[in-house]
Amino acid sequence: MTGDDSALAPTVDPSATTGPGPRLSARGLSAGYPGRTVIEGLDLDITPGRITMIIGANACGKSTLLGVLARLTAPLAGSVRLDDIDVATIPRRRFAQTVGMLPQHPTAPDGLTVAELVSRGRHPHRGLFDRWGQADTKHVDEAMRRTGVAELADRPVGDLSGGQRQRVWIAMSLAQNPEVLLLDEPTTFLDLSHQLEVLDLLVSLNRREGTTIVVVLHELNLAARYADELIVMRDGRIVAGGAPTDVLTKEVVADAFALDALVMPDPLTKTPLIVPVPGGAHTGNEPA
Repeated sequence: MTGDDSALAPTVDPSATTGPGPRLSARGLSAGYPGRTVIEGLDLDITPGRITMIIGANACGKSTLLGVLARLTAPLAGSVRLDDIDVATIPRRRFAQTVGMLPQHPTAPDGLTVAELVSRGRHPHRGLFDRWGQADTKHVDEAMRRTGVAELADRPVGDLSGGQRQRVWIAMSLAQNPEVLLLDEPTTFLDLSHQLEVLDLLVSLNRREGTTIVVVLHELNLAARYADELIVMRDGRIVAGGAPTDVLTKEVVADAFALDALVMPDPLTKTPLIVPVPGGAHTGNEPA
């Protein structure tokens, strides 16, 4: 990161992508947990080769949706499809070669070093008896370099700070080299400077390699700045989707977040900038 203001703005050039990859979609999707349906009857198309960010209030179904797209949990009804093939019919290893997922709270075995954890990203690309090759080393080294954790290679993951651990997990996801990368709150535990570095890294990955990236993000203004497309959720349904300038209106913010806010152009990127009105948060408990 540099000290000038231009470092805060990502370089966004959609024409620079290397071409669309596989299309991830959902049809009639219902998902949840025993005794509780979180998402019901949802249809979704993720645009290949773009950065899509999913936003919404707490408990609206963002992480549930991402987990079903990644095959971490099975849908209650409907299907997730990859290039119109039901992902339930795709062998798990083959699916993992195409779609990678970084969950919100990943865990690593005690004593595992940074290099060992990042190397696990190569597992989907190696058969049971395959030897470690130069391509594996290249992907792991490049992933650690790009996330700034190469100097931590021999450190146990458990000894790292929260921010360092998060960057190591992102490095593991990059080492997997998926065509579609799903990330659930990847900037958790990071200060603002490192949040921007991580998001700049995702933009670089998308623009250089055409990787389709889907991110659940909590911070509205960063989502608006870095997304090609936004999906806004409320109560397990999609209430708006499209380009940030089309989606993040005063009305959508009020509907999805129960928040009165001003919506104005970001002075650096011209993307929507959300400024909450003092006293404008509605919890649902105030008198009518």
